[in-house]
Amino acid sequence: MSIGIVTGSASQIPGELADRLGVTVVPVTVTVDGVEYREGVDIHPDEFWSRIEGGELPEVATSQPSPGVIAEAYRSLEAQGVGEIVSIHVGAEVSGTVNSAILAAEMVDAHVRVVDSGTASFGVAACVWEAARCLAGGADGAETAARAAAVAPSVATTFILQALEFARASGRLDTAGLSDGPDEPVMVLGGAGTRLDVTGTGRSVDELCDHMAELMLDGGVPIRAAVSLADDATLPFTLGIEERLMESDLVIDLIRYRVGPSIAVHTGPGTAGGFWWPAG
Repeated sequence: MSIGIVTGSASQIPGELADRLGVTVVPVTVTVDGVEYREGVDIHPDEFWSRIEGGELPEVATSQPSPGVIAEAYRSLEAQGVGEIVSIHVGAEVSGTVNSAILAAEMVDAHVRVVDSGTASFGVAACVWEAARCLAGGADGAETAARAAAVAPSVATTFILQALEFARASGRLDTAGLSDGPDEPVMVLGGAGTRLDVTGTGRSVDELCDHMAELMLDGGVPIRAAVSLADDATLPFTLGIEERLMESDLVIDLIRYRVGPSIAVHTGPGTAGGFWWPAG
């Protein structure tokens, strides 16, 4: 019996990686200035960020995939001969997608295993990546789902926010005590899951990249890592973190992902950083 893996576009998994891993991606609905789009289908990160003028986001709202939309993805896999599905999504603490996936599972014949990753953004994609590696190694559905759940607590993130008003408006991130005044250094946030702390500060690209890369490598164990690229202004951070990681023998895999509208609505322009996890 064939096994399929499903996730949502809020995982920010790059299309080329999803294709390589054989992962089905269900799009989040994104409303930009009153017009609805399917993330990754009708609107892509390049197009979204091209709309930014003066560092300000357009009016953006998102809605999780409905049970019906997720069920359509499941049925598409069934039509390809898939009888078992591992469905990995954003943590239920910050999104209702897990609940939508559970309801969708009741609408199809395939045996669906829903995994709450307990994380967000590319942290979800990290769980998907490890699940796909496990499946490719000959694991069954239960083992594949278990691998996704097991790696989730070890997926860590580090990033900067340079437009705190978006984080405050969305309410998804705890911004208590954070300041973005003109004379304040930029704060670096980090942690695992949805628990984040201030890990340091910096006033230059080099200082901030040094700190974020050092956090990624601090465990002294081989890792897989993903570095974000949001709007064009964040490219120096992307390149700086990548350069530092590529100098280390600890980095087994390194990938770049784009921050799309489903995440940008919560973080705003100027967000930079990445995710990492032990290379099992």
